Amino acid sequence: MITVMMLGSAVAQETRRLVDSVADDAVTDLRAEQLTGRPDREVQLEGNVEITRGKTSIDAYSVKYNIIDDRVDAVGNVLVQKAGSRFEGNELRLKLDTGVGYMDSLVYKLLQRNAQGRAARIDFESEDQATISSGYYTTCNGPDPDWYLRTGRLTLDEGAGVGYARNAVLVFKGVPVAGAPRISFPLTDERVSGFLAPTIASSTSSGLQVTTPYFWNIAPNRDVTFFPRYIAQRGLMLGADVRYLEREFAGETRFEFINDTKLPGETRYGFSSRHNQVLAPGLTLATDINGASDDNYARDFPLSHVWARPGVNRRLLTQSVAFNYGAADWNGAVRLIDYQVLQDPNALITLPYARLPQVNVNNFHYSDSGLDLTMNSEYTRFAHPTLVQGDRLVFNPRISYSQWQRPGFFIRPSLSLHGTLYNLDQSAPSMTAPARVLPTFSLDSGLVFERDATFFNRQAIQTLEPRAFYTYTPYKEQTAILYPRFDTSEADLNYAQIFRENRFVGHDRVGDSNQLTLALISRFLETTGAERLRLAVAQRINLKDPTVSLGITNQAAAEDILLLMSGRVTDELRLDANLQYDQTNRDVNRMNAGVFWQAGPMKVVNAQYRRDSRNIPGYPYTNYELIDLSGQWPMSQRWYGVGRVNYLLDDRRMGQSLLGVEYLADCWIFRLVGQRIPTAAGVATTHLFMQLEFRGLATLGSSPMRALRGSVPGYQPLQQPQ
Repeated sequence: MITVMMLGSAVAQETRRLVDSVADDAVTDLRAEQLTGRPDREVQLEGNVEITRGKTSIDAYSVKYNIIDDRVDAVGNVLVQKAGSRFEGNELRLKLDTGVGYMDSLVYKLLQRNAQGRAARIDFESEDQATISSGYYTTCNGPDPDWYLRTGRLTLDEGAGVGYARNAVLVFKGVPVAGAPRISFPLTDERVSGFLAPTIASSTSSGLQVTTPYFWNIAPNRDVTFFPRYIAQRGLMLGADVRYLEREFAGETRFEFINDTKLPGETRYGFSSRHNQVLAPGLTLATDINGASDDNYARDFPLSHVWARPGVNRRLLTQSVAFNYGAADWNGAVRLIDYQVLQDPNALITLPYARLPQVNVNNFHYSDSGLDLTMNSEYTRFAHPTLVQGDRLVFNPRISYSQWQRPGFFIRPSLSLHGTLYNLDQSAPSMTAPARVLPTFSLDSGLVFERDATFFNRQAIQTLEPRAFYTYTPYKEQTAILYPRFDTSEADLNYAQIFRENRFVGHDRVGDSNQLTLALISRFLETTGAERLRLAVAQRINLKDPTVSLGITNQAAAEDILLLMSGRVTDELRLDANLQYDQTNRDVNRMNAGVFWQAGPMKVVNAQYRRDSRNIPGYPYTNYELIDLSGQWPMSQRWYGVGRVNYLLDDRRMGQSLLGVEYLADCWIFRLVGQRIPTAAGVATTHLFMQLEFRGLATLGSSPMRALRGSVPGYQPLQQPQ
């Protein structure tokens, strides 16, 4: 389409016909106050000229349009808009069909990234690619940006979503802070291959550390990040993080190694690998393999990428392979589990038993009559380099009845059988490990009352839920001489465990019981069903004192009173508290209390108190008390403080601690954070993180984000305005 003014309709029609014939799929729209020239060769447009071709538009005071070459020569306040970008200059020469051309003395703006800059010249090399000569790039607004990237040559490849800069210098507040002969950075949120900004960190265990990562975007669902790291006190460490995500499998592997200059001739390494895969309908494979070269690896390399994956314990490294199968009425698993312990001479950890293998088979049968049958069985081969080894077979059938249940009450009787059979190695001749079969009867019952109420002036429903749980298991002698202790410990007494039949975790001990647990719960529910507050009190009453123990058992704890309070009282305030009161010694055995206040964005305050004490006759009194304070709060319009203080009251010493400040500008963020982490008994490592984050370009320094998220519940990263 051609719109012209001050021209006859015959000339306009001929010009439109010739312009449209340049490309079958390209329609050119010309608008101007005046048009002169030859419609079959070249036209001159004057006054408020507008030219549009597809996604490209050109505004200028004067334009000469060569119809044969499909070329535009524009002068005077030239504005080009194409592919989400704006370019303003004095002079333009551009072929519309190929997008090739140039512009002099321009300013530009990349709308998708909110980036802009100036340049002496820009060469349009295609519809999606342009090269800027002698210019700068920034995401700051205004004529005097806080930071900019000064380049000799800058290529913007919007098709690939990448910017390439040569002879680049990063200038911050008028001071050059970094430079490189060649760098790349993303122009969109898509992942692209290239060097990431170097990170600089410092720790008391290894000194200054400089990492220059390289990200390789193999495919949208596969990537590798290489982590070459120079550690001042130890040498060059090489590492990589491999990730993949497919329809049937996914996983991540991190590994690193170093020829430690402090230990000449010794190669040290750490790795962490997790893989999950669907092998067939219902059949899955899961592996979790972690390891390190020596006991001191976690202490000497606290900033290791191996520890970055959630769930990896720094001292007890799991190595497991599991095949799992699930069907409608049964499931099963075969697992191989071993451990590596990174020992601290001042705080030794007992190596857990390896399970080579562990086989579980569970069957379920639920009937409409309410009579439910389950059968849990397990075979395990326990292996250990120094302790008793052997095989254990467990079968645990259960029958329960679930029909006595209505909206206002429930009664659930259950009868189970716990059978255990051992086959110990000859290395334990004094241990007989006879077969053991013990029945357990339990009866769980409760009532539910409801009433209309208000909670902080809001309509709510308050419930009152009394509950009674009775369990009986006869006594059978289970001393350490008769039975091994492969995987069993005494469960902590808490609100969830108090309604379990067996007070032990694991199958090597079945606790005798003749006890009644009484509880009372009250909940405040909003009309939407959201639970605002829960209050509970519970007590286990021994009708007969239990006898089976693991050697150190506080029998009086079975009659301790448990108190619980939790809930999100308001949208900003959350409370969480539980208390275990020892009636015999009139003391609080265990207490956890926490207040979590999220007042708004980047406004959070957390306060927690924990206590755990043991007062068992014949054993030393132990007490562990801790106060944990953390928070994030604005100190001014742009400055934010963040910190955590973890103080051990009984030992009168600091545990983990963190202190830092953050500054939020329009186009950059500054973070300075110090963190102290105990890495061994009596040993702590201090880390210093300093980071400058330039929006839309890169970050310089060391990232404290993992430390901030792990130390301050509710922490929110600062975000620049878009």
